[in-house]
Amino acid sequence: MTGTTRSSNGLDDRRKRLLFRCWHRGTREMDLILGRFADAEIGILAELELKQLEDLIGLEDPELYPAFVGDTQLDEQYRTPLFERIKLFRNLDKPL
Repeated sequence: MTGTTRSSNGLDDRRKRLLFRCWHRGTREMDLILGRFADAEIGILAELELKQLEDLIGLEDPELYPAFVGDTQLDEQYRTPLFERIKLFRNLDKPL
């Protein structure tokens, strides 16, 4: 898979922006983790989850990637139920 499989048609501007940002992280590994999750879930995320996703993608890849693969932990403010959903999704959606 080389990019999004989801059209942004029908999404509000905030969700379109998040979908784009999830697929354009800077490292391919993070594109695949966040992009695949966004493809599957962006249309159904609640307001709080959108904010949590915005907060997560504000982090740099060298800090975020190890947290997704289990090598380190993020600060408590980022360890949200959404973060855990993305980790679970990543594990179910392997291989990377």
